Amino acid sequence: MLRLMSLLPAFLDLHGARAVVVGGGAVALRRTRTLLDAGLHVQVIAPDRCAELAALTADWQPRAYRSGDLRGAALVVAATSHAGVNAQVVRDARDLGLLVNDASDATRGNLRFPAVAEQAGVQVAVSTGRELPMLAQALTERTRDLLPTPEQLGTWTGQREAALTLPEPQRQAALGALRRDIRRAVGVPA
Repeated sequence: MLRLMSLLPAFLDLHGARAVVVGGGAVALRRTRTLLDAGLHVQVIAPDRCAELAALTADWQPRAYRSGDLRGAALVVAATSHAGVNAQVVRDARDLGLLVNDASDATRGNLRFPAVAEQAGVQVAVSTGRELPMLAQALTERTRDLLPTPEQLGTWTGQREAALTLPEPQRQAALGALRRDIRRAVGVPA
């Protein structure tokens, strides 16, 4: 039986932190978008970059990666088409105790980017525990249909806040009714 390595699922608040993306192609573009959307300040280091990456608000250093480029970063992505460069970026990041993703071989880094479904502030992240991004994406697409609308989320939040002001046992009854309503809305038996 194959034993899978267990990963720690977590949502990190790195808003305002510095991230370094080494590479300028399509994968670097996807990772840079993800990091910018999460509020990080992104520095891209690459001799060249694709046009879509140039349109983003990331700081571009038009040169090859050098040791020392990672100082002060909270998170690093190695996304070049050169395995040796990616390996060096990962080694340097690990030596500094940083979160690092190797886009060419996720098992070398200590950070993996999941497939994400998001709506109305609700996020569901999927990782397969293996290198099967197409499975994670398919599960994410299926999950997206289950996410609440902004109106549903607002209603449920209001109901929860109102329930928390009630004395017992009304509080538990109101929270129980809300729990059943949410479970019914996402297709889970009450």
